[in-house]
Amino acid sequence: MPLGNERQSVQNPLIKYTAEINWTYITPDDALNWRCGETGLVFRDTFITQLQKLNAFMTQSLSEELLKKIETLPSNIEGNLSAWEYLKGLKQVFVPDEKRERNVRFIDTENIYNNTFHVTDEFSFTNGRKTIRADIVFLINGIPVFIAETKSAHKINGIAESLDQIRRYHNEVPEIMAILQIYALTHLIRYYYGATWNTIRKGLFNWKEEQEGDFETLVKSFFDKERIIRILNDFILFTRQDDELKKVVLRPHQMRAVQKIISRVEDKAKKRGLIWHTQGSGKTYTMIVAAKEIIENPLFDNPTVIMLIDRNELESQLFGNLSSVGYTQKELEEIEIQSKRDLQKALQEDKRGLIVSMIHKFEGMPENINTRDNIFVLVDEAHRTTGGKLGNYLMGALPNATYIGFTGTPIDKTSYGKGTFITFGIDDPPKGYLDKYGIAESIEDNTTVPLHYTLAPNELQVDKEVLNREFLELADAEGISDIEELNKVLERAVNLKNMLKKEERMEKIAKYVSDHFKEYVEPMGYKAFLVAVDREACTIYKRMLDKHLPVEYSKVIISPGFNDPVELSRFHLTEEEEKRIRVAFRKPDELPKILIVTEKLLTGFDAPILYCMYLDKPMRDHVLLQAIARVNRPYEDGESRKKPSGFILDFVGIFDNLEKALAFDSSDIKGIVHDIEILKTRFAELMEQAKSNYLRLIKDKSQDKAVEVVLNHFMDEETRHEFYTFFKEIADIYEILSPDAFLRPYINDYETLTRFYRILKEAYDPGISIDRDFLRKTVKLVQEHTESGAIKPALEIYEINEETLKKIEESKASDTEKIFNLIKSITKTIQENVDTSPYLISIGERAEEIARLFKERQLTTQKTLEELKKIIEEINSAKKEQIDKNMPVEVFATMWLFKKEGVVNAEENAIQMKKAFEQYPHWKTSEAHQREITKQFYKILVKAGIKNCVDIVKKVMRILTGRTR
Repeated sequence: MPLGNERQSVQNPLIKYTAEINWTYITPDDALNWRCGETGLVFRDTFITQLQKLNAFMTQSLSEELLKKIETLPSNIEGNLSAWEYLKGLKQVFVPDEKRERNVRFIDTENIYNNTFHVTDEFSFTNGRKTIRADIVFLINGIPVFIAETKSAHKINGIAESLDQIRRYHNEVPEIMAILQIYALTHLIRYYYGATWNTIRKGLFNWKEEQEGDFETLVKSFFDKERIIRILNDFILFTRQDDELKKVVLRPHQMRAVQKIISRVEDKAKKRGLIWHTQGSGKTYTMIVAAKEIIENPLFDNPTVIMLIDRNELESQLFGNLSSVGYTQKELEEIEIQSKRDLQKALQEDKRGLIVSMIHKFEGMPENINTRDNIFVLVDEAHRTTGGKLGNYLMGALPNATYIGFTGTPIDKTSYGKGTFITFGIDDPPKGYLDKYGIAESIEDNTTVPLHYTLAPNELQVDKEVLNREFLELADAEGISDIEELNKVLERAVNLKNMLKKEERMEKIAKYVSDHFKEYVEPMGYKAFLVAVDREACTIYKRMLDKHLPVEYSKVIISPGFNDPVELSRFHLTEEEEKRIRVAFRKPDELPKILIVTEKLLTGFDAPILYCMYLDKPMRDHVLLQAIARVNRPYEDGESRKKPSGFILDFVGIFDNLEKALAFDSSDIKGIVHDIEILKTRFAELMEQAKSNYLRLIKDKSQDKAVEVVLNHFMDEETRHEFYTFFKEIADIYEILSPDAFLRPYINDYETLTRFYRILKEAYDPGISIDRDFLRKTVKLVQEHTESGAIKPALEIYEINEETLKKIEESKASDTEKIFNLIKSITKTIQENVDTSPYLISIGERAEEIARLFKERQLTTQKTLEELKKIIEEINSAKKEQIDKNMPVEVFATMWLFKKEGVVNAEENAIQMKKAFEQYPHWKTSEAHQREITKQFYKILVKAGIKNCVDIVKKVMRILTGRTR
């Protein structure tokens, strides 16, 4: 089987493997009939039959009413939420015979064999404006729930291309995406999946099983019927973050952890477990889904699940996420514990279901208040929550409960860490983890981004001896897991704190921060935290920053104190004001751009646009890991530009001695943060490789010859994609380092590489805006260097008219460059004129075929140029004829296409269609009108004695409705 054929090597095997695990394959033609044409979404008869099978009260009319509702959901994420609620059985329908509302089951989650599982391919759908043809669609009980896009294995950027396709479907045909819940992308080597209505790159997850890379195993494990039902029912979450609806599907490590937690709580012999999922990897969602599954599992005999947190802001965040698994506002009010007395009462009265509380409410709790063994306590931030007396009160009150701890940081090597191990990890020696998703793995999966740091100039750092004596070497500071404990340690570090708050030093730092932000961070489009040593220092930094940056650029967010002096109280914020600032900070085009903090927002606050942390507060161990993780969230802007990393600028000197600052096993924190000097070394290495592998190709060549050499050298797709991968790494590093003086000797060579990239993308991989591929600082560099250089900045575009061929003949460009110039020019002409001249689609398809043959070296340069010149002549001739004939657009296009297909009396036959087009004016958007137009075409062609009229009619209708192949 040829590796390069997408359908043969990827699409067909995927269908074959799912058929082997009992998904029933339906041909595209049968699928089209089952959903009553291209505007239909659901296998109608299957849907109605299954509805009536799963719901005894379901009548034919009720079934048809639900079918109509499903196919006319709002074409947005809110509609997709409604579809998901239908699939989960959360929606109700009024049953006239019973005069009441009844929940409707769309899927049987208890007996999966009661459901039908269908797979079909080449799934064409139109909303009248746009038409798509999805590679593979999976349907359960007649409802499309999964969509898969496949690419050939040799396409290195295949996954990116598939993701762009999924994004296009959301934009062009949101009606079908309103029902579909999951999308999958694969190019044989790897298999990725994500939630519909969440098409940013960080929402795309690599499905990994024991035999990673074995396509059959990947497909069969993912599309296992029980797993698919579970993903739909349990592992999709809709959340509202600051009033914005978002959708997520659990990542593989989250699904794995949920399964391990359920297995552990089923094990009567083991009552402890610790989940370490590194900061930013979604442990809150894991915790919520695990809680829901425990509560709903009949094996646990109506259990109690207690979710414990230790911060007010974490409590509000948790409640915001609990609604994503189906809890109503009323239910949330019932499970929230307001006071110690309420908690004691709930436990004494043997409350079942979910309880959410903060750990401090267990203080003074009587022993053995509830001795049931089907109580399950899920403890967030376990490394700090259950230490000392509070942990003793908790476990004394619930002696037979099972305790599962969740942490975003590993077990430390101090006495605190030993306590965490004894409390939660004792059943999982030697490391103590029931499940682990470490830092290196999360970066590899793109769950988090790498972190880099640099030290501020020595004169801005505090004295190292004082830092060591009063903080890093202090026994009390070891293993600190709570920022309030850290603040107490810093209060005693008198000399260190005085140094940090020295006015002259702070003035210099404020100037340094403002300059750095304007030169390095703001041009990237990102935002920053300035972390000060205490609340007073925050307010001082605000005053100083305002001297160098617009006042609205920065905001102070601190916790209010009861007796705060006016210098602090003027920065107090109401809950609503703080929420507004948080929301605005997360948005790229809104102010503020810098938040000045010391304690608040250093845990539990996710702002992917946050790139830089200016650190002027001594931290260590868990607190340091949690704080710097604020900048490790992936981010992708509206142009698909991705955040390359997070960055910490250290004004204290903590990162000068990371071994002391992070008391963890080295294997657990390997790769957490790297000195930015490593990036400079890597950039220099890559530029040397560029000289020997790429830049030498155009040495001593004129600009025109340079273009020809580049186009010919990279004609092979694999060679080209190797260069793309190489360039992307250099571009990411350039974005981080620029405008560092280190880069100056490399600027001209780097700019030449950007021209290589642009020319190759325009010639061989058109369709996506090249500027979208460039990060912001590279875009600026390209804009500043438009003409001079070792190679042309871009391919030329000709306006196609009577003068075009003459310009081509006079051009000094090589024949190879002329070919790509013409291909680009033809494509642009067709895109701009397709509405008024739809017949151009047919010409464009021929041009694409000529280009393909040339790129695959099946046509010579000379022959390709000749064929493209003929196409230019054909476009000009057709345009002239269209003006001369002065026919309606669709009539002229019909005549032109009839001629190309050899239909006799093409003009006369096309004119006969004029009346039909007028009689059925909505033929582009209405299937009924389209059928009438099609019938008329058949009448005319049969009467004209055309034998292959079916193929001709299909082609003409496809082109008239603007559908490309």
